[in-house]
Amino acid sequence: MPMAPPILLPFFLSFLSLCLLINANGVMRSFQEKKIFNVQTLQNKHQLGNQACLLPESRKEKGAIVLEMKDRGHCSEKKIDWNRRLQKQLILDDLRVRSMQNRIRRVASTHNVEASQTQIPLSSGINLQTLNYIVTMGLGSKNMTVIIDTGSDLTWVQCEPCMSCYNQQGPIFKPSTSSSYQSVSCNSSTCQSLQFATGNTGACGSSNPSTCNYVVNYGDGSYTNGELGVEALSFGGVSVSDFVFGCGRNNKGLFGGVSGLMGLGRSYLSLVSQTNATFGGVFSYCLPTTEAGSSGSLVMGNESSVFKNANPITYTRMLSNPQLSNFYILNLTGIDVGGVALKAPLSFGNGGILIDSGTVITRLPSSVYKALKAEFLKKFTGFPSAPGFSILDTCFNLTGYDEVSIPTISLRFEGNAQLNVDATGTFYVVKEDASQVCLALASLSDAYDTAIIGNYQQRNQRVIYDTKQSKVGFAEEPCSFA
Repeated sequence: MPMAPPILLPFFLSFLSLCLLINANGVMRSFQEKKIFNVQTLQNKHQLGNQACLLPESRKEKGAIVLEMKDRGHCSEKKIDWNRRLQKQLILDDLRVRSMQNRIRRVASTHNVEASQTQIPLSSGINLQTLNYIVTMGLGSKNMTVIIDTGSDLTWVQCEPCMSCYNQQGPIFKPSTSSSYQSVSCNSSTCQSLQFATGNTGACGSSNPSTCNYVVNYGDGSYTNGELGVEALSFGGVSVSDFVFGCGRNNKGLFGGVSGLMGLGRSYLSLVSQTNATFGGVFSYCLPTTEAGSSGSLVMGNESSVFKNANPITYTRMLSNPQLSNFYILNLTGIDVGGVALKAPLSFGNGGILIDSGTVITRLPSSVYKALKAEFLKKFTGFPSAPGFSILDTCFNLTGYDEVSIPTISLRFEGNAQLNVDATGTFYVVKEDASQVCLALASLSDAYDTAIIGNYQQRNQRVIYDTKQSKVGFAEEPCSFA
């Protein structure tokens, strides 16, 4: 066979490379085996610019509402003790996950797989110190800064008069000054739906028997309770009337100075369900890194033209699991590390992996995590080890390096959807001088625990939740609000 002319050789090599990127199922595998982790950017974490703590903004664009999203930590204190903050964050993240697992076991042991949607649901074991991302929403005529959470259903804010409230930046919501605010009756179907949304039954108020009182307890002993109310909700100039939310009169916990919480779960009382007529049951986010001044976006509505994704969106279906019907459960079919597929069987005790914006660190079954760790260490060699940190057991000393090349991690889902973990979501930087940098994944403590994809591995990704078509999409995107 004659040799190809030299001028055509690059074209043959390109074609050969293209062929090698196609797997046995004919699916294009364009995710590179290595990514660059910039160690120098760590030096900027403490440098809070004047813009870092301004309230997140919002705008209407091409039929969608785009809300600016920021890391809550930089707005909760003027000077951050980075190491102390990270220690507390992982401790509380572990408490959150343990609480979620306990509630999942309780529901699984009480109800069989055929349980209907009216039975007692799983209530989220939220620990608000681990929920890093905030947005601003309009409630009545006031703007409220709230933490977003896909693992919670009831949206709530602190209200006056307040029996016991934590310190909040900005004014507390005053129902008495709003002409559009109304209380929810304790005999209404809305009040009855609290049990499905929060795990606690709504009750008639003691001081006002006609009002519907709610209670939400969290995994670390934090709580909010008060009355259900109805008010006008607004984003970027678009208003949604008769929005049901919790008016918190007695609140305790590490809420970071925000007004409250935005519930993006799947129950009747979640913001997603209540705004279905306006936004079609679709929302998406791009979670920014925690560097000062970084912003991402929460997009309400099915308008993909406002995204800035660097590669096509791939979708996977949400699994139907009545025991976990308030949550977003996906079928994880494989994990690649540095282009190599792990051989460990992906076995999940509760039939899928939960994707959550509130949990920080991804938790995997022990056998899967061990296989991932082993493959990562095969490909990331020549760097001194460092002590483990909290739940993270694989750490390195990267002092003196400007940047390092790290193996890529890719999560593959049913339907050929793929989440390619960003370099900033691969390593958890414990010490600012890079003397302790850890692989940002952990093992589940029990074989029957539910695996979770945390927000750290969702950084710089556009994650789309389409509740109408029961699917979740992924695409790499450099997160920004501009």
